[in-house]
Amino acid sequence: MFNPTDDERSPRGFEELVGSSPALERALKQVERVAPTGSTVLIQGETGTGKELIARAIHNMSPRCGQPFVKLNCAAIPSDLLESELFGHEKGAFTGAVAKKIGRLESADNGTLFLDEVGDLSPTLQPKILRALQEQEFEPLGSTRTTQVDVRLVAATNRDLREMVKNGNFRNDLYYRLNVFPIVLPPLRARREDIPELVEHFVGFFCRRIGRRIDHIPPETISALCSYDWPGNIRELQNLIERAVILSDDGVLADPLLCHLDLMGTFSQHPDTKKEMERTLILRALEDHDWTVGGSEGAAARLGMKRTTLIAKMQRFGISRPVTGPGSGLQRGSNSLPQL
Repeated sequence: MFNPTDDERSPRGFEELVGSSPALERALKQVERVAPTGSTVLIQGETGTGKELIARAIHNMSPRCGQPFVKLNCAAIPSDLLESELFGHEKGAFTGAVAKKIGRLESADNGTLFLDEVGDLSPTLQPKILRALQEQEFEPLGSTRTTQVDVRLVAATNRDLREMVKNGNFRNDLYYRLNVFPIVLPPLRARREDIPELVEHFVGFFCRRIGRRIDHIPPETISALCSYDWPGNIRELQNLIERAVILSDDGVLADPLLCHLDLMGTFSQHPDTKKEMERTLILRALEDHDWTVGGSEGAAARLGMKRTTLIAKMQRFGISRPVTGPGSGLQRGSNSLPQL
């Protein structure tokens, strides 16, 4: 099923964006609409939702496709070096500038500049970037020469820029210059129906990369993954699937969440970390399924374990269904949670 020799295929025309949920489709329709225009785009979303993939899709679907796509992570470079990275510098412009350097803005001429984590721009650099965007010109550090460029800007952030403007941490004129066409990416928990397809995609990818063969993904594993909240979004899912492929035996995908719990329990300085994480997962699954334990729609199926196993774990962790009033107790033998 996931033979490493199988031809790699892309489920969509949007780079490696995988899924067909309504939440993702709404975002992709916005990409299709704005890509040919050349307008500035601000991509917003939690960490790990695929903002760079969306930026690349905008570039690849635009008339600038084939021209440079240059990215710059504003949070990864110290603020005192970011200006040089963006605008370039002349030899001798500052201590350590032993040669002339072309900046990212000039490198992106006729193409697209992707500013990731734009909310981390320092206040001193924000007006310089605003001028460069408005005028499509700038001066490299240590130079009086004005350089003209033709660059499309795509920016991304996981921060609330509007709130930052209110608090005086981000220039309102730069915010409005960036926010010409906003695209909000949904978190993975808002597009759970895409998780099975994403799992298959990543399993196939890592089988090819690592040289493993996975023939079967247990339905219980898929159910458990679909019930998890994914605070790290697609990046977290990708990392857990890679780990699970490495740990899998006999062609069956190991449960990524259990692998994660085992790892946390092994390396944590706090011996109760694994227990607390497992208890939290069980509580969340029970609450999400109205405290139903068994059956195809019960918490046990979602967690990828037998009903009796779940009940035993609940007893060990001291978990019982909240009593909401007379008659709320459940009869023995039902699929719902017994009072423990």
